[in-house]
Amino acid sequence: MQEQIYTNYRLLLPTEEVLGTIAVKDGIIVDIQPGIISQGQDGAGNYLLPGLIELHTDNLEKCISPRPGVRWNLDAAAVNHDRDLISSGITTVCDAIAIGDVTPKQDSLRLHHYAPIIDAVSEGQTAGRFSANHLLHLRCELGYEHLYQTIEPLTHHPLLALISLMDHTPGQRQFINVDKYKQYYVGKHGVPIEKMEDFVTMRLENQRQYAKNNRQALVNLTQAKGISLASHDDATVEHVRQAIAEGVVLAEFPTTIDAAKEAHSNSLQVLMGAPNIVLGGSHSGNVSAMELVELDIVDIISSDYVPRSLLQSIFIICQQTNKPLYEAIALVTLNAAKAINLDIEIGSLEVGKKADFISVHDDGIVPRILEVYKQGKRVA
Repeated sequence: MQEQIYTNYRLLLPTEEVLGTIAVKDGIIVDIQPGIISQGQDGAGNYLLPGLIELHTDNLEKCISPRPGVRWNLDAAAVNHDRDLISSGITTVCDAIAIGDVTPKQDSLRLHHYAPIIDAVSEGQTAGRFSANHLLHLRCELGYEHLYQTIEPLTHHPLLALISLMDHTPGQRQFINVDKYKQYYVGKHGVPIEKMEDFVTMRLENQRQYAKNNRQALVNLTQAKGISLASHDDATVEHVRQAIAEGVVLAEFPTTIDAAKEAHSNSLQVLMGAPNIVLGGSHSGNVSAMELVELDIVDIISSDYVPRSLLQSIFIICQQTNKPLYEAIALVTLNAAKAINLDIEIGSLEVGKKADFISVHDDGIVPRILEVYKQGKRVA
């Protein structure tokens, strides 16, 4: 296959920004040089940066259930989800599949439909329906009685990249404010307001009965199989120290400065949400992601529930902190790749890595994605 040449781009390399030229052959970056040449695709001075990597997105759930009580066809929802991601510059994604987040509804998406959702992702990937590369992130609700029996068979899945330990019990971690908890489950999951008190009581009892044993069982399982493990919504130093002892590599959405500092100082990669940055704060009333960025204790940014927020958050970080863009971009590329052991293949513009990249025009207001390439092939 003939080389593809991309010239006159502002290349965001791992340690510098260079106006230059990149060459691709057979889907792999084969050369990077400063300077502009007369042949190849002219980037007109726009940015060229690595394809974004997303470790935790709820967008698939939103595509399946755009409103409480609505269920979209799973295969169509998975394709729609993929198009949302690729148009947002996300070329590799860990689709977050929540298991065991029990609600009073008989048709709970997170209790009864996880298996067909996983099948839709797996089959879509195998069939070539997707433009992005899809992996699985199993979000495990520790208070669910049958959690271990559900998760153990899934640890053999070829797309599994990450398991996270969740505890959404009211009154702690993300939901230390119980009113926020009620607002969230009524709004997002359609729990009837008249059933909320019984629901809160049930969740408290489930945690008391099952959370401790489930957590230890999953820690043992991930250690035995070498699967990357994440903690979720750590609120205290004690939460983080427990996670460290369990071999956790990624601290998702710590809710306080103290927890984030403890995680970062002990080499856990701290992940925060892009919507938190774009909106200027947490919708749950927890710590500001930008405050943690300014303290240099954030390693990874996730789009969480808004795919298009991922790229925008990086430009906002640069505007507010004066970080160079080539440095900030690692928060949504290389650092995320390292967390799931894919940094040899993707995550940066380097010779020998896959040609997953995006071109971006920035007018100082909102960065606009112009083109998206996956292994040298334009996909958006």
